[in-house]
Amino acid sequence: MRKELLPGEQVITITRPQARSLLFPLLTFIVVPALAAYASAWVARGNPQRLAPFVTSAWTPWLMGACVALAVWFLLGYSLKRVLRWRSIRYILTSRRILAKYGMFRRDDWQVSLMAVRDVGLHQSLLQRSLRSGNISLDTGHSGTAVLADVPEAQKFRGFILDAMDELPRGEGFERGIVPEFDVVPWESREGGRDER
Repeated sequence: MRKELLPGEQVITITRPQARSLLFPLLTFIVVPALAAYASAWVARGNPQRLAPFVTSAWTPWLMGACVALAVWFLLGYSLKRVLRWRSIRYILTSRRILAKYGMFRRDDWQVSLMAVRDVGLHQSLLQRSLRSGNISLDTGHSGTAVLADVPEAQKFRGFILDAMDELPRGEGFERGIVPEFDVVPWESREGGRDER
């Protein structure tokens, strides 16, 4: 992260989306191996031969292997995929920017300068409110709104953003209505043309 910082910029906080999206992958990680173990034990006791007489005891290792292979395939395809997707998302707040990074192998990211942010909104569903997470929207005016989805401790993160915006140096650029102090005004002082003395 250091190589991505601008001169004088500091990282305030780094977070990931709320971990509640990992509930079903976690339950799957517990339930699927238990079901695979039960199915393997059922096969080992010879129950497939009772259901289908053509199945012999020579099929037992293959059927047990199929149970294990299905469990591994499901865990890799469902649980691990969702854990890696969650792990690949990061929200970074620095003293000058907000960055969102998505993906591990194929990287997508965007950044918003804090000087360009006009309004910071917080939207919470009932579930998000009970878990203290929420969606933070950053209104930049001309280019639209950027959304940080399902941020944990959303009110605290929003407070960090507002504090960082308040700490921005005054008079750097024309964003957010900030005009630098000039000894001589660099444009015409009235609409009709130059002020003649």
